[in-house]
Amino acid sequence: MARPIQTAMTEEEREELEAILGHHFRRPEWLDRALTHRSLRERAGELDNEPLEFLGDRVLGLVTSERLLSSFPHWDAGKLSKGLARLVSASSLCAAAQRLRLGGFLRLGRGEEKTGGREKKRLLADAYEAIAGAIYLDAGLSAAQAFLCRTLLDPALTGEVEGLEQPDHKSALQEWLQQRARAKAEYRVQRETGPEHQKIFEVEVWQDDRRLSAAEGRSKKEAEQAAARLALESLTRSTGDLD
Repeated sequence: MARPIQTAMTEEEREELEAILGHHFRRPEWLDRALTHRSLRERAGELDNEPLEFLGDRVLGLVTSERLLSSFPHWDAGKLSKGLARLVSASSLCAAAQRLRLGGFLRLGRGEEKTGGREKKRLLADAYEAIAGAIYLDAGLSAAQAFLCRTLLDPALTGEVEGLEQPDHKSALQEWLQQRARAKAEYRVQRETGPEHQKIFEVEVWQDDRRLSAAEGRSKKEAEQAAARLALESLTRSTGDLD
């Protein structure tokens, strides 16, 4: 559902999105702004969503930190920080934005529209944070907290949370590749050994028909994370890019 470029939402569209978000805006201009990308700056008087993204990022950090502390009271600060980083990563926020179908409601300039801006990971993640900031300004912290828990934290924390306190090397590798316009990494299980209850998985990371690394783990997820860490270390060494 992509509307014509540079048009504001109709009342019907706003009601549809509010139903998806689970929040009725008392000041609908906040919602309009949260969906307005900076590529529309060429239109006189337009206010983009970057300030709301800035605010939403802070609200998200506070709400997620509180939720992690209440959910995992025995975790130390290091584990809490790693859990926070995984929950608020660009991949996590983009997935939440996609579940809410935010891409179809975005207001984009012609350049972004032509280059698939409605599906861009960073743009969707930013829009999700901007929505959180808009809800905070419209109705306060409790409303923003309810939105974030319902659309991001509850789905993440009621599923498999094993390894949440560990660094997300797969996301880090993917973002490193995306920032340099490289193809996505592919994970291939090469071997499974051991009895059913004590299997060891060997996973390789491939990118552009090139094997980057291989690692073992007691689960596919563990092996993938280990292989991604080795691949990222190898890439940063070979390019001299340590960022």
